[in-house]
Amino acid sequence: MARKAGSPDSPDTKPAGDPRARAVDALMALAAEMRWSEIRLDMIAEKAGLGLADLRDLFPSKGAILGAFIRRIDRIVLEGRPEDLADAEARDRVLDLMMRRFDALLPYRAALREISRAFRDDLLGLAALNQQALNSWRYLLTSVGIDTEGPLGMLRVQGAVLVAARAFPVFLDEEDATLPRTMAALDRELKRGEWMLRRAEGVNRLLAPFRGFCRAARASRETRRDAAPDAA
Repeated sequence: MARKAGSPDSPDTKPAGDPRARAVDALMALAAEMRWSEIRLDMIAEKAGLGLADLRDLFPSKGAILGAFIRRIDRIVLEGRPEDLADAEARDRVLDLMMRRFDALLPYRAALREISRAFRDDLLGLAALNQQALNSWRYLLTSVGIDTEGPLGMLRVQGAVLVAARAFPVFLDEEDATLPRTMAALDRELKRGEWMLRRAEGVNRLLAPFRGFCRAARASRETRRDAAPDAA
């Protein structure tokens, strides 16, 4: 899989004139310069060239602006999916997807280092980020033909979140812009995830008859309950 070097210092996505984009750019620029806890909403508004009232109309919190940044990255990845991998193995498609997402994150790495430090011991913040990640990977996996519906689909989505999270510290520390160590970490974690998913699929097949029995029993109870008034 060919890798292209990115620019680790200068984000190339700055939609001029869009106040929401300016707010996102302002937050990420400030996070690259100072501690997350020290960034105030008025600082973000000033750096974005917005009034505080305008920023309030756009976003309710710093976390919401960070969520908009995550959606920006998702859009870049979703719009840039290659067609030549459509027939590749599932793991190759997911590996390429994850590397393209890290490529999109590369220009913001200084800010992401600080954000990662700030959320390390924040359980509520981590829970919110996990939900954001689940929303992201539901769409991202769908874009490469991975089923995300049902219990196994949810397991695949959460598994993708965990794989990316385990490789994230490697990405933050890697000096080579082509990210070979990040790719190796992702490949290793995907192999581990495949093993766990195969076990889950086996359990799912074993439980299928039991679930069918439970559905039939529930339907029978509901039929008897509905018929009870007539019998009376």
